[in-house]
Amino acid sequence: MIKIEPIEAFTYNYIWLVTTNEGSIAIDPGESSNTINFLEKNQLDLKAILITHHHFDHTGGIDDLVSYSPVNVYGPFNNDIASIDKKLKDGDKINVIGVEFEIIEIPGHTLDHIAFYSENNGSPILFCGDTLFAGGCGRIFEGTFDQMYESLNKLKILPENTNIYCGHEYTLSNLKFAKEAEPFNQNILSRYNEILKLRETGTPSLPSLLSTELKTNPFLRSDIKEVQENISIKFKTTKETKEIFKALRSWKDNF
Repeated sequence: MIKIEPIEAFTYNYIWLVTTNEGSIAIDPGESSNTINFLEKNQLDLKAILITHHHFDHTGGIDDLVSYSPVNVYGPFNNDIASIDKKLKDGDKINVIGVEFEIIEIPGHTLDHIAFYSENNGSPILFCGDTLFAGGCGRIFEGTFDQMYESLNKLKILPENTNIYCGHEYTLSNLKFAKEAEPFNQNILSRYNEILKLRETGTPSLPSLLSTELKTNPFLRSDIKEVQENISIKFKTTKETKEIFKALRSWKDNF
């Protein structure tokens, strides 16, 4: 049985701690003190660290954690993080604490970005860093619009019951944008109100289901007729799906 718990870091980051009877893994530990405190408080044994991309708020705690508990660090093959001793590329499979993960390369936010996907005995899970957010997607810092579009399409075709664990608590702000992008979409309004209640009590909005994202995340919906019509009129662009996606992402950058 898998237990997945969020450890809050910085202002809006989540470090994900995955635990089975074989131990625990930390995913994207941007800092170490909260993670070590959590491990010690719950008497957990760190067995590995998984990294989705090189940004410091996802990697800053690696060295201290490895000093605390010498473990393998799994991450993208195409970056220069010295602490990563298990380099991964698209299609690779790893087994840690009894969980098999498949690696999916998803460049766009950064060029080295990867996701960790597990079928998890019919209850699939995805750790996707800063590529697919609840209600949104990551900014494009190093890649291109086309790369981000294609990366999201890779994730879009995963099983709809996939639980998505992204790296940040941006859901409410993402859904504020989604309401503007799709003012006709009642699913977005309902989800916004649900998340608002959760956040008022400090409850994490994550994970989210892919089935929910397909109904409420405009960045996965650039092929939907109503979205195409709304965005093409607003930004005087074509209705081609990539152009709609580019217009959405550019708008969100300044929203």
